[in-house]
Amino acid sequence: MEASEYVGLSGVEIGGLVRGRVVSREEVVRAALEVVGERDAVVRAFVGVRSGVGGDGALAGVPLGVKGSEGVGSEQGRRMVAAGCAVVGETAVPRAGTAWQTWGWTPRGVTRNPWCLEVTPGGSSAGSAAAVAAGMVPLATGSDGAGSVRIPAAWCGIVGLKLTNGRLPARDRAGLNTPGPLARTVADAAAAYDALSGARTLLDAFPVSLRGAWSATLGFAEVDPEVAEIARTAAEALQGPLSLDATSLRLNDPAETWTSLRAAPIPPSLTSGVPIPSPSTRGEPDAASPTRDGSATSGGPSAASRALNDDALAAFFAHTDLLFTPTAPYPPHGHEGPGERMNVALTWAFNLSGHPAISVPAGFTREGLPVGLQIVARHGEEEALLRVAAELERRRPWPRWTPTMPPRDESPVKRQNG
Repeated sequence: MEASEYVGLSGVEIGGLVRGRVVSREEVVRAALEVVGERDAVVRAFVGVRSGVGGDGALAGVPLGVKGSEGVGSEQGRRMVAAGCAVVGETAVPRAGTAWQTWGWTPRGVTRNPWCLEVTPGGSSAGSAAAVAAGMVPLATGSDGAGSVRIPAAWCGIVGLKLTNGRLPARDRAGLNTPGPLARTVADAAAAYDALSGARTLLDAFPVSLRGAWSATLGFAEVDPEVAEIARTAAEALQGPLSLDATSLRLNDPAETWTSLRAAPIPPSLTSGVPIPSPSTRGEPDAASPTRDGSATSGGPSAASRALNDDALAAFFAHTDLLFTPTAPYPPHGHEGPGERMNVALTWAFNLSGHPAISVPAGFTREGLPVGLQIVARHGEEEALLRVAAELERRRPWPRWTPTMPPRDESPVKRQNG
């Protein structure tokens, strides 16, 4: 398998070729490592590279990037390997030194967004998203405690799935941080979800009676008007098979509740050897760090605010199947940081409520930066999210990989825009 062929294949396609003995696992991994060797010099998505082989299963021989703060030994990593994936490296996450977490660190420098090298890929699953978007791997693992799968997926123009809380063991004792895959196609995200959950998702089984509702702000967030318009336009492409209306849903800003739950000290035994800073209320809070306990889950104004949001969401999902919002309220920021922007404003409420959510590509800003559409479903209804995302992908095909990586001093966006 040539590297040029490899970057054009999805994980599902690679698995089919390996199972059909058209190519060997070794050939696939060699091609993947060649692409990593070429492109990671620019993107800096990986902190370590290895030559995996992979096993049998639906994802036989599919190269996988593993979030560095989780490692191969995590429950998510073990299940993906059991499905046949070949781990080719550990991906970058933030390190201590800044309170915001929408970035990634490697010894070679910060992780860069393949669509525009001057901006961040998001975080804390920064390297995983960048590796997938740059065509180095079709699949990578992430974890999402406040938006750390969905935000980098949105900012890198790929698919990111946050599972229902409790579907897999949480990475924090407050139960907010759930594993989830990042992929270039919905079919690959569905295959990863099936590997993690034991489900058999049928993407063509789209129910025509679904009702959806759009909210740009959830009633409290500040959102860039251009981002909101791009995301809403993407959602409206589903009109027909889906009834989509505006909603008056208003949630309380979850900032105080989230930070009170995650403010406890971090047990060193749970950090997997990766230096992780303390939570912050600016940028993206530390969505990868475990906390000591969930002592803030009862009593006080934070608990009352959480209960009100839970009640509002329960009432909403009693009569509506899906909630659509922008994934992040702003486009990706530069490597210097987000400033006062609250990038998790539209995502972390669903870590507190436990609902599954997916980010899918919605389009690009005038500057060529990716925008994501977030779709939220009832507890346990990941398959509905994936079916709706697959229908949107059919109606609004998005890039399955980025253009050929540019020289070090030129971003893909600049080259595309002339």
